[in-house]
Amino acid sequence: MAQGKVACLLGDGFEDSEFRIPYDRVRKEGYQVDIIGPKTGVELKGYRGKEKVKADKGIDEVRPDDYLGLLIPGGYSPDHLRVDPRFVEFVKRFDALKRPLAAVCHGPQLLLSAKLVRGRTLTAWPTVQVDLELAGANVKDEPVVIDQNWITSRKPDDLEQFSEAFIQALRKVERTTANGEVRARV
Repeated sequence: MAQGKVACLLGDGFEDSEFRIPYDRVRKEGYQVDIIGPKTGVELKGYRGKEKVKADKGIDEVRPDDYLGLLIPGGYSPDHLRVDPRFVEFVKRFDALKRPLAAVCHGPQLLLSAKLVRGRTLTAWPTVQVDLELAGANVKDEPVVIDQNWITSRKPDDLEQFSEAFIQALRKVERTTANGEVRARV
């Protein structure tokens, strides 16, 4: 039984495992995951060629308010997505909701392009860590870093811990049936 929906922003060249492992884990826990690409039905290919998925929804069809959580896999996908202002705006609007936002490897590039990282604490792939520091972020080289609603991770080796931290954050939010709002559990 689905507990709510999670948005997964995905473009070509995503790191196969950084999509598949958290995607499968979130679905196993009962959440619906919408793969959001540039257009509905577009085929997206993983960098390593192990994964091919179709976008469930196009970025123009979705609203951040409809999701309990946001997943941003790494690889080249975030770099492709951040040149599209629609994805950057989605990330900004989602972050303003203070719901769980999970980004791994190069995923924080979208947070960087959204100008959200100054003063925040996070991690990423080593080359992205330097960019984050230059933008005023506090960077830690750890498997998982949690700062308020953000869960960030560095690389495929961290995916089990990353997925678990994201699940724990999702469990802290619930959908109220009275008015459809999502709010944090007390």
